[in-house]
Amino acid sequence: MDQIDLKILRYLQENARITNAELAERVGLSPTPCLRRLRRLEADGIIRGYRTEVNRDVLGLSVTVMILVKLEKEDEPSLRAFEEVAIRRPEIMECQLVTGKFDYFLRVVLPTLTSYEAFLSETLLRTENIASIESSFTLREVTKKAVLPSF
Repeated sequence: MDQIDLKILRYLQENARITNAELAERVGLSPTPCLRRLRRLEADGIIRGYRTEVNRDVLGLSVTVMILVKLEKEDEPSLRAFEEVAIRRPEIMECQLVTGKFDYFLRVVLPTLTSYEAFLSETLLRTENIASIESSFTLREVTKKAVLPSF
């Protein structure tokens, strides 16, 4: 990857709907070589997809919960079993295996506190091998960046 590839990535992260012609102009290429680079970045798995950012408050999904989960056992089958549960649940937006006192960090989005209580009692508390759960509710989103830092 060179500086032009990095520029392409930065502009696409800022606006994935940018036209190829505009992208090419911004990075200093003609459209055909720009599109060729873009396709290579996609084929190499550097660009994994394109998404639309949705205002979740407008959709009634205003509760965000950060959940730390500690498992009783941390062997590979136990980790896999928990991760399969996390992958299947649509309200779990992120599941990260982490180091430290807990094993997993979850970011969960729900419509209400009542729906969180249902998620907790019907999903997490019924999942085998969970030793403890610690939840924190987001009061306000201060920053959420879509563009990765460049070094």
